[in-house]
Amino acid sequence: MNKARLEAFSDGVIAVIITIMVLELHVPHGADWTALQPLVPVMLTYILSFVNVGIYWNNHHHMLHAATRVTGGVLWANLHLLFWLSLMPFATGWMGENGFAPLPTAVYGGVLLMCGVAYTILAWRLLAIEGRDSTLGRALGQDLKGKLSLVFYALAIPLAFVADRLSDVLYVAVALMWLVPDRRIERALHD
Repeated sequence: MNKARLEAFSDGVIAVIITIMVLELHVPHGADWTALQPLVPVMLTYILSFVNVGIYWNNHHHMLHAATRVTGGVLWANLHLLFWLSLMPFATGWMGENGFAPLPTAVYGGVLLMCGVAYTILAWRLLAIEGRDSTLGRALGQDLKGKLSLVFYALAIPLAFVADRLSDVLYVAVALMWLVPDRRIERALHD
């Protein structure tokens, strides 16, 4: 099965997700700095979410570039990832509008965790086709960064109820960990 349609569809869905997130940013009613103050939490969550969606788009692109073909299982795994990514605008808006309150912060972490789980499942489905000795298999390796991300998200969710700022720090830490594009696949493709 050709992977071009999967890539094009995924790119379109991710573009819509980013568009929906930016539509949540409302123009302030006022022309001074104090009018912007209530928007700070909303803007911070938007920036974090934009970075996270961008990270998924970038790594998704590289992973599919390294894959040689897709199957029905890969299509469903990809839809699973896109489903969780499509909840980012909701989780982003709820957390931002409520000033990082515990429950919205935990739900945001739940969405991030499920995005990470879905991405991992997609990688496993591709590896089942490509094999561990393939370019993709060698590039992904043990995926320690991916596993650590899932652990951080899983820790941040309950922390949101007892130390919400620490929870936010973990979300930012994972984004910073992935902000530099994952070069494993690029290196494996050029070896």
